[in-house]
Amino acid sequence: MRTFINVQDIGPLDKAMAEAFEIKNDRYKYQHLGKNKTLMMIFFNNSLRTRLSTQKAAMNLGMNVIVLDVNAGAWKLETERGVIMDGDKSEHLLEAIPVMGCYCDLIGVRSFAGLTDREYDYAETVLQQFIKYSGRPVFAMETATVHPLQAFADLITIEESWGRSVCCCGTVTNPTKRPKVVLTWAPHCRALPQAVPNSFAQWMNAAPDVDLVITHPEGYELDPLFVGDAVVEYDQKKAFEGADFIYAKNWSNPGVTNPSDYGKITSKDMSWTVDTEHMSWTNNGKFMHCLPVRRNLIVTDDVIESPNSLVIPEAANREISCSVVIKRMLEAL
Repeated sequence: MRTFINVQDIGPLDKAMAEAFEIKNDRYKYQHLGKNKTLMMIFFNNSLRTRLSTQKAAMNLGMNVIVLDVNAGAWKLETERGVIMDGDKSEHLLEAIPVMGCYCDLIGVRSFAGLTDREYDYAETVLQQFIKYSGRPVFAMETATVHPLQAFADLITIEESWGRSVCCCGTVTNPTKRPKVVLTWAPHCRALPQAVPNSFAQWMNAAPDVDLVITHPEGYELDPLFVGDAVVEYDQKKAFEGADFIYAKNWSNPGVTNPSDYGKITSKDMSWTVDTEHMSWTNNGKFMHCLPVRRNLIVTDDVIESPNSLVIPEAANREISCSVVIKRMLEAL
């Protein structure tokens, strides 16, 4: 595996899930794969879970780790071609990327959407330059449009919570009915990218044993590429009815129905905040969120602190999802 961006890159999902549970049972089993190998993690944006979990996963696999925060301690990088570099940016990404590649074996990139130019963001312009010019395998640690490591961890968490497990041969044990999983928009004070909801929808659609419903105000439609066959329900209460898992996340306007709205906040409807009443509509549903979360905007204190909150197990499983991805890449070197 040379790149990891979308669910298709991981290959058969049942095998990836089996590998995840295998690694969770023995996190250091494949330490030999990373001996004398170096992972470079490049951050254009802030991070807590992604940085810690990815670094821990690489260390579990025996790797050395270099962390580069582009906004602190590095030259400011120009990402556009053809510009006259007479501003505050001292180095171009086209020189920086191959230099970075000289010092490592794998590269993880985190770069958010600018939310001003939809075409630029959805072309994954920054990430694609790393893939093209680094000469190294590259994986996404959240990009302009996707966050696959988070979505993979979310799926692991759902499988665990639902009582299913996967043996080493890929067989699902303790099968039960398909869970109803609801991805719900919630209000926020800032314009946020669509990366997390995009990947969550993509991975839930790829899972063979999940029924996905997406609910949001009209005008907030995600790109059809990610929505796939999911049911879209504009009535939040109707969407929540009988749900087993509620995944709350804000996203700014994706600009699908009106391109001029891309990246804007076109709704601040606080009735979408997930509270106890909302959760009462579910089938004793579990609450999920990728974190960090704005309390009492996205979700109320009582819901996120309830026994049905899975936000901490989700975060813990980031180490596992990343371990599978890095292992696959090391095996392909």
